[in-house]
This record gives sequence, structure tokens and C-alpha cells, in this order.
Amino acid sequence: MAQQLSLFPDGLTRRRALPVIGEQKDIRYHATRAREILNGPGTTGLDGFWSINPYVGCAFGCAYCYARYAHRYALERALAADPGDEALHETARTLPPWLAFERAILVKRNAADVLQRTLWYGADRYRDLARGHRIVIGTATDPYQPAERRFRITRGLLEVLAHHADLHVVIITKSPLVTRDTDLLARLARRSSVEVHVSLITVDRELARRIEPRAPTPEARLRAVARLHAAGVRVRVNAMPVLPGITDDPAQLEALVARVAAAGADAMVVGSLSLHATARQRYLPFIAREFPALAARYRATFARGHAMGPRYRRGLAACARELCARYGLTFGNDETAEAADQTPSRAARRSQYPASEISTSSARPSAPCSDA
Repeated sequence: MAQQLSLFPDGLTRRRALPVIGEQKDIRYHATRAREILNGPGTTGLDGFWSINPYVGCAFGCAYCYARYAHRYALERALAADPGDEALHETARTLPPWLAFERAILVKRNAADVLQRTLWYGADRYRDLARGHRIVIGTATDPYQPAERRFRITRGLLEVLAHHADLHVVIITKSPLVTRDTDLLARLARRSSVEVHVSLITVDRELARRIEPRAPTPEARLRAVARLHAAGVRVRVNAMPVLPGITDDPAQLEALVARVAAAGADAMVVGSLSLHATARQRYLPFIAREFPALAARYRATFARGHAMGPRYRRGLAACARELCARYGLTFGNDETAEAADQTPSRAARRSQYPASEISTSSARPSAPCSDA
């Protein structure tokens, strides 16, 4: 019998235990009630961008994920709201925040209701969104992680958005589960614009299992791209982050771009790795274990800043731009990645990384592909 690991509120006084979802038996899901669900530009740090995150934390648990830093504060807020949640207290006591990010997932059960109240016609937020501001779903979690198959929080949010016109909606995900909602995406697209951004950093299946062991396979994501394209949904692929010395070889990048184009994507974005302090606690031990030959270079590169050096980023962008042109894909710099590149930490501004950075070959994208 499946072990009952977490409790969800069922009514005001009763709680109902939920089983672990799928085979991820080390993950607990906790209910939480959101007071706000639509985060404005003041929170995202980008003019004209609003974010929605149906979950807090992510079961895919990619080692490089930048969103880990916020999990500590989310757990503190959840405990303040429900101090009697013993399972959550145990999580806070026994797991560091960077690990709790992928082991203790908060589910915003009332997300659709809060969004519906937020977007009533005539509200200031609705006016801003109707003027061209973008709603991005999944900036700090994957909205189609395994929990979505059961709890359908993301689908509920899309149903609310489909009742409104003149919106600009972007969904970011690694999961083919997004194709479950193609009917709803098509309905949303009749009155608003909608794009799905599928994250994919390699088409090498064995390599993908090493760096993203809980995430869907590259083949599954490419099939999702093809299904979305066939359904008339605009789809972009985010090759973010490119991992230095691991996925940044020009031949690997070309294989990725070719498969993405063949699947029917409209555009592609490539971004370099950024490691803030909390992400480093997870990622650097992972590198030491899985790619020990790169460990010293990673430590040196990220000792004084969170970003790869400007020459590396420019070389990577030039290589990707050339490949996208070769395969007929629109190439663009992601706005959030571009903003991060323009605002490095003080330590990163002082440091000058060598052109080759962590890459193990001079053919890596310190120069455009044609110069490799």
C-alpha cells in the first residue's frame, strides 16, 4: 500500500492524506492557500512582465535551477499560515532549502479562484495586461510537473484566462503534459495570444538522464513541440541554461537546433548558466560527482560571481544565432536572461573570465560556430 505522506485540507476542519504521486516517493506535497497569484513587474523585475506560479518548488529538481533560493521564504510563510502542519515542520527541520525545493512542493489549491478575483473587468491589473503586458506561467516552477496531472492547478488558471480577451500568455515547461491542454490553449488563443516555451538543453538521451534525471526525456519534449505545432499553438524552445563543458559543444548545439526545427518550433532561445548562492549548493556537488574533471573550473568560474563571462555569452549567442539561421528558426534573447546578463553582481563585474571559460575545448562557444 502506498505510504500516505502529506495532508491536504478538505473543508475547514478535516484533512485528507494524499499518496505520493508517481514513483517519486521522496516527495511530499503540501496544500497552501495563496493570497496573491499574479506577481507584477515589481516582483519579476521586468517592465511589462507578470508571473504566475501554480506550485512552489519543482519535482523535476534540475540541479542548475535558479529558483531554489526562494523556497526557504515560501516554507516560512506556509508554516506561519498553518503552524500545526507537522509534516511541513519536519521538512523545515530536516532539509536545507535547496533540497526542500524538490522534496517539499507547495500546491496553491485556490489559485484559480484568486486569479478570477484579480482579473475582474475594469481592474487596474486587467487594464495593464490588456495593454500588452505579458503573463508568464512557470517562472519559478514547472506548471506541468507531475503534480499537475492530479491537481490540475495550471489547467484551472488557463480556464480563468480563457474567459478574458486581449491577454498575452506565455507558459514555460519541460513537460509533455502541456499537450493535455491543447483544447484550452486553442480556446485561449481565439481572444488572446498564447505561446508555449518548452525547455530543452540537449537531445542526447543518456546525457539528459545524467543532468535532468527526473525530467521528461528529450524525445518526449520534442513530441510535445510537434503536437503543439500541429494544434496551431505557437511554440518556442528554450535551450537554457547551456551547461559549460557539458552541452555547449557546437556539434551538440547543432544537433539540438536541427531536432527542434524538425519538430516544428517557431523560435529558439539560448541562454548561459547562472548560479546564485543557493543553486551553487546543489549544482557544484552535482558537477563534482558526475563530471569531476570540470569541478575545479566550475568552482573557479563561479567563486566571484553568478554568471559566465561576457565573452562566453557573446560567443554562445553568436553560435546559436548562426545555427538558427541555418535551420530556419527565429532566434531571440530571452528578456529575463538578457536582463540578468546586464546586471551582474559586483564581483562578476570586477572579474574577467578567460574566453574559453569552463569549456574543455577551444572549439566551445567562445567564438561563433563558423570559427570553431
